[in-house]
Amino acid sequence: MSDAQTTPADSGTPASTELEYHRVARSGQVPEGYVRRFYVGELECAVARLGGKAYATSNYCTHLDCLLSSGKLVDDGLGCSCHGSVFDLETGEPVYPPATEPIQVYPVREEDGQVYVGVSEADVVAGGPRRRKPRGD
Repeated sequence: MSDAQTTPADSGTPASTELEYHRVARSGQVPEGYVRRFYVGELECAVARLGGKAYATSNYCTHLDCLLSSGKLVDDGLGCSCHGSVFDLETGEPVYPPATEPIQVYPVREEDGQVYVGVSEADVVAGGPRRRKPRGD
């Protein structure tokens, strides 16, 4: 597999919703029980491994935009380090408050010791960058 591969998200959908898988890390960079920050272009992702499976989500908590890659994995999912919200890694749904809105989840493939995250053009536009760049940059 190359660093990017296109796969239709749903037959008959416009090209902007087609998933393209991007290599974000070596499998060893995401050890069991850890969450790390990686980028797909401008899109910032939290990539975690729990129960031997790799997951990818948006990197910002829907409560107050805290970095989820600074959080910890718990039995129920991905915990935000700021206020304790927990999100289901499969669905993105909040499991524990204060967050009430889900986070975005992305499909993950692991092949030949590499982690690939599937995103569409629409995901990249909607998901990043969240932090404002200083003027003049």
